[in-house]
Amino acid sequence: MTYIRDECVAMILAGGSGSRLGTLTEKTAKPAVSFGGKYRIIDFTLSNCSNSGIRTVGVLTQYRPTELSEYIGSGRPWDLDGSRGGVFILPPYLGRDGGDFYSGTADSVYRNLEFIRRYGAKYVLILSGDHIYKMDYGRMIAEHKRRAAGVTVATVEVPPADAPRFGILETDDDLFVTGFEEKPKNPRSTTASMGVYVFSFDILADYLAGDAADDGSSHDFGKNVIPALVRDGVPVLSYPFYGYWRDVGTVDSLWRANMDLINADSGLDVREVTWRVMTGGDLRPPQCIGHDADVRSSVTSDGSFINGEVKNSVVSRGAVVDQGARVRYSVLMEDVRVESGAVVEYAVVSPGTVVKEGAQVKGRAGSEREPAEIALYCQTT
Repeated sequence: MTYIRDECVAMILAGGSGSRLGTLTEKTAKPAVSFGGKYRIIDFTLSNCSNSGIRTVGVLTQYRPTELSEYIGSGRPWDLDGSRGGVFILPPYLGRDGGDFYSGTADSVYRNLEFIRRYGAKYVLILSGDHIYKMDYGRMIAEHKRRAAGVTVATVEVPPADAPRFGILETDDDLFVTGFEEKPKNPRSTTASMGVYVFSFDILADYLAGDAADDGSSHDFGKNVIPALVRDGVPVLSYPFYGYWRDVGTVDSLWRANMDLINADSGLDVREVTWRVMTGGDLRPPQCIGHDADVRSSVTSDGSFINGEVKNSVVSRGAVVDQGARVRYSVLMEDVRVESGAVVEYAVVSPGTVVKEGAQVKGRAGSEREPAEIALYCQTT
């Protein structure tokens, strides 16, 4: 088979179990979790690829891949189904030398190097499928080439208290990385990796092969590959990103990102027509706001029916809020029903859940000293 050459191929890491999201990922992979009423988390990365002109995309799946694979399909909703390139689901596979699950992020890409070689790619874009952001990868790739870097790492500045949760970089005055540590107890800076990398292909292939041969490695980009590159003096460039970005790996961060959709000053804008966030999924009838509804500062989605009170909340596709129900500062996932007299506050309600008549589902509002405490609720009929 003949493959059309492509200068850059994107590989999306989408195999994590997302255990910190609790019941939201019991039956589906984290990138397939719904967001913002009508999207899935992975929509943002796929849309970034499409808007950036990246035409060949591999999606590395592992944990509960069925729903995610069905959702992505041919890639048509993101305009990734053309005759050149396309989007490809890449699960672990059995070869002549045996096979097993991917043992880390680096291992998943290593075992698919042949997929990248098909297209003769000079550059490889490594992406996470579970972040909410809009980014022009083309600009990052251009800077990688202009600065003759071996690897370029997209970075953001984070509060000092959050730094131990990330891979932390130290850089010189020219933004080349002089130190990298994954989730340090005592961070030396607040410059954090976004988990977005541009590799020159030859360097990627060489270091992944070396990592694969190391039995003591975790086979992880952040823990093993990037630190090895820095130690060996390979030019690793920091690429500062100044737009909205959030890792939604916990219930709290997922809730906050949903609330950012309502906040006009958050920087998260899904209405921008020049950089569309595209999505797939089923078609639903129009939303309906009933006679007794009181809806303020909220996002409502196709197929939802609201006849109660909804304030500062996100109501996803097919969700129903009955007369006399109250929903505040919460996220209702797909096909949730909040029955009459029920109260939902500071909560994320799992898909298909029925909040029974008169039930109280309440987290806790935050303050200047303490963050909000978000309840995750799942109770089906």
